Amino acid sequence: MEEEYFPVVDESGTVIGRESRQVCHAKTFILHPVVHLHVFNDRGELYLQKRSETKGIQPGKWDTAVGGHVRYGETIEDALVREAGEELSIKDFEAKKLMSYVFRSQVEREVVNVFTTIYEGTITPDHDEVSDGRFWRLSEIEDNLGKGVFTPNFEGEFLKLKAALGM
Repeated sequence: MEEEYFPVVDESGTVIGRESRQVCHAKTFILHPVVHLHVFNDRGELYLQKRSETKGIQPGKWDTAVGGHVRYGETIEDALVREAGEELSIKDFEAKKLMSYVFRSQVEREVVNVFTTIYEGTITPDHDEVSDGRFWRLSEIEDNLGKGVFTPNFEGEFLKLKAALGM
């Protein structure tokens, strides 16, 4: 399998180099961009994916509907479309960019580019990456915060999302 490369960025998201996935995820904390898409239905419910048990980071936890790394040479928007197609088979959607922020986990540091969309089409999760998926009422998400149900990144981002959307 060919080595996958990510753009290395500064905190504003400007590309300043490139590095392999392996190096970026080896506790080097080299800053690289990712995309997140929050998918709402017309009832205001938020679609979440349950991460596969085979994932190296946060297996089995509920997380943002779509999340993935930007490949070196790829635009943020192209990565968003690619990831939505790969993870949930969503092809035709209009996304609105809400914000970007820097997130640090135990193994990596990312510039997270956050988008939202309202989607009423068919969602078909890729079961190699996603073990389950469904729409959640916002009150249901709030009731489960801090209980180990969600990834820590999702919990923090959910609060940012609510503030940005005035929810």
